[in-house]
Amino acid sequence: MDVKEFQDLLYEIDEKGILTVTLNKPRRKNALSALTLLELWYALEHAEKDKTVKVMILTGSREASAFCSGGYFSMNIFKNVPEEARKEVDISDMASKKLALKFWNFPKPIIAAVNGLGVGAGFTIPVICADLAYASEDAWFGLYFIKRAVIGDFGSTFILPLLIGFKKAKELFYFGDKITAQQAKELGLINEVVTADELMSYAREQALRLIPPKGPSLALNSMKKSMHAYYGEILERQLDVENEYWNKCVKSKDFRESLAALKDKREPRFK
Repeated sequence: MDVKEFQDLLYEIDEKGILTVTLNKPRRKNALSALTLLELWYALEHAEKDKTVKVMILTGSREASAFCSGGYFSMNIFKNVPEEARKEVDISDMASKKLALKFWNFPKPIIAAVNGLGVGAGFTIPVICADLAYASEDAWFGLYFIKRAVIGDFGSTFILPLLIGFKKAKELFYFGDKITAQQAKELGLINEVVTADELMSYAREQALRLIPPKGPSLALNSMKKSMHAYYGEILERQLDVENEYWNKCVKSKDFRESLAALKDKREPRFK
């Protein structure tokens, strides 16, 4: 899939080597469909091979007032997915193993610029997949998986306890409470909180510090590979575990009730 064919993402490279990938489905607050996940994989694939790309910034469209509202559940999972790309969509990969490992093994720095709500995958992508994460003051986060009667994805059930400890990670997973950008910073989940107007310029300033002449690309990329190496196999196994339990959860009555409650704009009544 060529970047020019993207429907859910904007893919823009500037003269300094900063690639900005923007989740661009404002009508659904940048929720991730099967097509979005596929395009993200190809965005990483192209960026890895493109020697002009030094750093990636991942953000959400300003029009959406959101970074990402999580997964987009649809009865037609292949809607808008090009015919030739449908064979690449694995409907059993509910934990996004393929994409999570692509992020984890991506050799160049990734900066998340969280410009609004970050729910579900909108939480796990900047926390698990990005090397650095910055958020606007009005951004907020929620591990809303429990509200949909499912479990965490992107290896978050392994990485999050590693970052903040079991007790706090379980609290976030079990209750799915909303936390502010400042609370996320205090927990060590993001690096800095800035105003909404400053967010992209701040992210870009940090990106420039990672690019020659200020940053040595070879050493930075080698640093990332070294830090990630030990956890790669563990993460892969954990993603298999997440997929096993995801596929059990989505077959449950509680999951169907959560979707009905979402449609009816009410609190779910779990069995």
